[in-house]
Amino acid sequence: MNLLDKAIAFFNPKKALEREVARKKIEILNTGYSNHGASTTKSSMKGWVSTGGGVKKDIYKNRKKLVERSRDLYMGAPVAQGVMKTINSNVIGSGLKLKSSIDYETIGISEEEAETIETTIEKEFKLWADNKIEQMGVLNFDQVQDLVFLTILLNGECFVKFNYFLTPKNPYSLKLQIIEPDRVMTPSIMQNDESIVDGVKIDNNNRISGYYVARKHPLDVSGNVETDFISVYGKEEQLNILHIMLAERPEQVRGIPILSPVIEALKQLDRYTDAELMAAVVSGMYAIFIESDKDNAQGANIADHEVLDETEQIDSSNDETIELTPGLVQGLNPGEKVVATNPGRPNAQFDPFVTSILRQIGAALEVPYELLIKHFTASYSASRAALLEAWKMFRKRRDWFSSNFTQVVYEEWLREAYLLGRVDMKNYGEDPLLTKAWSGAQWNGPSQGQLDPLKEVKASTLRVQQGFSTRTKETVELNGGDFEQNVRILAKENKLLEEKGVMINNAENDKEVLEHNEE
Repeated sequence: MNLLDKAIAFFNPKKALEREVARKKIEILNTGYSNHGASTTKSSMKGWVSTGGGVKKDIYKNRKKLVERSRDLYMGAPVAQGVMKTINSNVIGSGLKLKSSIDYETIGISEEEAETIETTIEKEFKLWADNKIEQMGVLNFDQVQDLVFLTILLNGECFVKFNYFLTPKNPYSLKLQIIEPDRVMTPSIMQNDESIVDGVKIDNNNRISGYYVARKHPLDVSGNVETDFISVYGKEEQLNILHIMLAERPEQVRGIPILSPVIEALKQLDRYTDAELMAAVVSGMYAIFIESDKDNAQGANIADHEVLDETEQIDSSNDETIELTPGLVQGLNPGEKVVATNPGRPNAQFDPFVTSILRQIGAALEVPYELLIKHFTASYSASRAALLEAWKMFRKRRDWFSSNFTQVVYEEWLREAYLLGRVDMKNYGEDPLLTKAWSGAQWNGPSQGQLDPLKEVKASTLRVQQGFSTRTKETVELNGGDFEQNVRILAKENKLLEEKGVMINNAENDKEVLEHNEE
């Protein structure tokens, strides 16, 4: 109690008690986040209306609108399309390539046997993957990867159905049907079924058991949309349909576009860019207006003086407007004057403002500003730091995609290869552990690229020499190559050089080059 409260307590103990109780309540209210981020009394927080909700309220209710706007931005906003293509090109590139990696110790075979079988598997998989294995016969496996990943970026998810039928020049029957996410929907007669969430069937174990897929795109059908139920697994435990999605909440069963957090910023930036572009175009149109003050001046109709051909006019039927063109000479009626505002374009503040917004967008999407707009003007160290930061995200998404798509498809293909007898794999299928050992694989995509190849090759060489890395890994990191294939080709080249008596570089020359670079 302070001095005032003590005085009040002396004359009016009841009032003093009320004051003390009120003070304690205020202390409770103003503890922890209630006086900071969760405050409802600060003027800066009063206008912030937020409500908590589950995935149904926060995501499913808004998913369709987010997808529509994501697609619209991709089709019309350069930055939106650019960032998605940048992510796609670095994560997938021309397609992730299979490198079979059998766990021969678990299987019980020698390393030499494993290498022979790995080579066979890679050849057989290439035979299948290079064919048009997409349902409609349009895309090979590399192209399917590109489309599936782009669909995921645009929509937040993609569905792939596994079908089996033979086609010419391909011994394998596995075909992949890419399903537009819009087609996965809850049938109209099952809207009240709580076990179906936005077209996804949930079983009693709270696990996804299947999907309701419309036979045609809902917007291509007038009237009721017919749907088919596709279970995740078939009777023989083969995979029927694969759902790859970007999840950000527990118990989420439908994905949302990667652009979702920045849709508003991208749209506003697109509008601002269009407005500035139009202002610059108008500012660049030099026009002359001739005013006549004679009472008997001719030219009572503005349209009589229009120099722009009617076929090129936006509103040729409106005689009350003048459409500007570069170098326009326009006559006016007596008493008419042109009042124009100077747009002051190009705007000197346009670039720094747009740059600031793009940095925020890039931060949200994990794409550094330099890579977002493909413009590197900083130092080597700064540019390399930006690339390294971006590649953390690219590798993360590549690992995610290979685990959830390419590896899953590969395991289904390997199952068919075994059943057809085209790959000799003893004890395959006898136990899940053995099947997994046979299915081991690495998926290599485009490399990071090099800003200073000599520095980075030297660093790579030192990592191998000190045992921090392997030649196989460094080959993939530097140029996306295959070390074992390089060794075979080098042996062939060296043999040819030896036969012809030609000597090119040697280790000493390489050392001199590296030492000269240091100087």
